[in-house]
Amino acid sequence: MQINRVTILFVIYKSRKKKDNTSPLYCRITYKKQRKEFATGYYIYPENWDSKNQLVKPPEKEHNFLNTQLSLIISQINQAFLMLQVNQVSFDVEDIFRQYKGETVKTDVGVVEVYGLFLQYLERLVGKELNNDTHKKYIAYGKHLKSFIRWKYKTKDIKLSTVKSSFIDHYEYYLKTEKNFAQITLNKVIQRFRRSIKYAIAEDYLDKDPFMLYKARRIKKEIVYLSQEELLRLENKTFEIKRLQQIKDMFVFCCYTGLAFKEMIALKKSDIIVEFDGNLWLVVHRVKTSRSYKVPLMPQAKLIMEKYHQEELDFVFPRISNPKFNAYLKEIADVTGIKINLTHHIARKTFATTVLLYNDVPMEIVSKLLGHAKMQTTQEHYGQIVERKISEEMIKLNKKFNT
Repeated sequence: MQINRVTILFVIYKSRKKKDNTSPLYCRITYKKQRKEFATGYYIYPENWDSKNQLVKPPEKEHNFLNTQLSLIISQINQAFLMLQVNQVSFDVEDIFRQYKGETVKTDVGVVEVYGLFLQYLERLVGKELNNDTHKKYIAYGKHLKSFIRWKYKTKDIKLSTVKSSFIDHYEYYLKTEKNFAQITLNKVIQRFRRSIKYAIAEDYLDKDPFMLYKARRIKKEIVYLSQEELLRLENKTFEIKRLQQIKDMFVFCCYTGLAFKEMIALKKSDIIVEFDGNLWLVVHRVKTSRSYKVPLMPQAKLIMEKYHQEELDFVFPRISNPKFNAYLKEIADVTGIKINLTHHIARKTFATTVLLYNDVPMEIVSKLLGHAKMQTTQEHYGQIVERKISEEMIKLNKKFNT
């Protein structure tokens, strides 16, 4: 069995002489063929350095003091090396140096500890690449990680270096059986944890990725949206109750713009601009991704927007909370005979499917109009709609050939 040893050597750099002709003395640590050099802070005359015996000569009071200090450095480095060996963690020459300096050894950090560091990293991105709501979700998911470690290992934290693929399997089991999470929620929790592991690898806290062979269990969620007939029925319905009429109009507006609730409620008049084609466009500030994108204003949406125009107000639509908005939508669905569970998010789905895809708008354009950061996101959500559209067109084509 190969035994790894640490080698400590003091080196004098004659080329870096000071004005008094003394040169700096450096300490060189070698471990597993890797080197780490650092300045000892001591300067000596090159002719007084005995490189072979690693001593300052001749023996005199000042030189004896320096030799004692060098012996102390050797002792402290050896102590740091032994400490890392006792902890039975994998480490390198940089870790030996950190241990000697009294700093946290990266390979010694815990799972919960590194997740906390990851949260601090994300916090600095809030308002730049990340919105506050998403950051709060990461904090909440961190609590699940803590509770799992207490449940499984009966301790507050475990070493990050011990995390293997089995850790993920046990974590999934815990979320499924103890937290009773549905697969889609479970996937989100694991996905957030996976990001913290990527951060740990990037920061050299971890060498190997425990997620290397991991594959999330995909759940195909059915896209719920209004059909062309249901959308027209809703558009043509007039409500005598003012609040229901307002909610209906705002919902239909989003069916023709694809705005999520937060983007709709935050929409200002200053977000409506005349673009290169001479038409009105919306500049949408996507809260979820902290990105901005543009959507051309369709005639149906323009009419609704003009209906609620008030000169003294900055916002396009009246103020209302999302829960209240969805509660009123339930009343609207009952009155109009729409059988699906009507929520504001269905407006965005209706825009993508009934308004765009079913009118032959290419997927890449749909992706841009929804403000998706990746084309893959759009394909994962709406690929089944495209397949259905292809099937319908093929049925029509077959009928032509059979007549």
